[in-house]
Amino acid sequence: MSLLKSWVHSANDPASPFPLNNLPYGVFSVEDGEMRCGTAIGDRIIDLTGLEEAGTLRADPDADVLDAPFWNDFMELGPTVWTSYRAKLQEMLSADASESVQDALTFFSLPMSDATLHMPFAVSEYTDFYAGRHHAVNVGTMFRGAENALPPNWLHIPIGYNGRASSVVVSGTDIRRPWGQLKSPDHNTPAFLPSRRFDIELEIGAVVGKPSDGPVTVQEADDMIFGYVLLNDWSARDIQAWEYQPLGPFQAKATATSISPWIVTKAALEPFRTNTPPREFELLDHLKDVGPMLYDIDLSVTMAPEGKPPTEIAHTNYNQMYYSAAQQLAHHSTSGCPMNAGDLLGSGTISGPKKTERGSLLELSWGGKEPLTLNTGETRTFIEDGDTLTLSGAAKGDGYTIGFGDCAGKILAALSDPFKR
Repeated sequence: MSLLKSWVHSANDPASPFPLNNLPYGVFSVEDGEMRCGTAIGDRIIDLTGLEEAGTLRADPDADVLDAPFWNDFMELGPTVWTSYRAKLQEMLSADASESVQDALTFFSLPMSDATLHMPFAVSEYTDFYAGRHHAVNVGTMFRGAENALPPNWLHIPIGYNGRASSVVVSGTDIRRPWGQLKSPDHNTPAFLPSRRFDIELEIGAVVGKPSDGPVTVQEADDMIFGYVLLNDWSARDIQAWEYQPLGPFQAKATATSISPWIVTKAALEPFRTNTPPREFELLDHLKDVGPMLYDIDLSVTMAPEGKPPTEIAHTNYNQMYYSAAQQLAHHSTSGCPMNAGDLLGSGTISGPKKTERGSLLELSWGGKEPLTLNTGETRTFIEDGDTLTLSGAAKGDGYTIGFGDCAGKILAALSDPFKR
């Protein structure tokens, strides 16, 4: 597919992350105004709540579904509505749209620079996975040796844990360094201290749009996914090292999870589908691929000390994942647990085979033993107070780019007394 031309001229720039091919969904406000649902096109936002109120473009002829500051009500209408609504929106924003349509949408649009972006959906539940092979091998090698890097189950099922939906925040939200129990050198007498090894995890988040009740197939799971966001699963490695046995991550992952402000629809990513990597073991029938299940999405991470320019510290691609979001969702459903519109599934850290492709500081610094040197001359093993970490992602088409908007967060110093009120 090549670039679809729009009458919004900024959308026709090959470098624009928001061409007519994209049309991601988000929530915005202007100054102290109410939060409204919108879509990004070029350097502008179309106020879709306004179009619904005016009767110009409605997803449901009988109900307002964009009158709340989230996309959950729209998602619950299902894939048929998702497709028809997007097609109508593309038609109204195409270069062939009538002058009257252009005037109507111009009235309900604003410069993106004038808007504040908010969480695009209400997170119902949040599950994070550990489904990137290079990341799992790197971490396993550090802690168990190369011969025991992957546990026996890893090549057969997507490993995951249930996280905190309450601490998922939108890009630009400051992140406070957490306190927690840290193990001592003798591994027996912990201390309660601020985390000293605070880290990122470069991930893609899948947004479930269609609910289920009971097990679903991989194809059904793929059909349930509404879209994708960039996701940073902030991780306190020293808290994690003390707590993770025997039940896995808990407080180390509960501080915050940042996501990008725009939901890039699955439809926008269709041209970029690609296969999962070759496997040593054939997956059981309920997890087998049903076609290309991943996407070719370039990803990068930058680190910027306070008041200083950023340094790119990692560059990789979503096509490195061992399990797709659809396989993760299908596996999640096998217990019979209901999945909800607004559920968020983190892919797990996305790393490639090269050192520059590692999606966490734990890997990049090899557990703190190999400090990174930034463009400023400073070195880092883990995140220091004042550092801003930014995740970026884009799928590159024929003369166009599908972008997500950055996923950024600045680390604030830990509270001097976490219990002081």
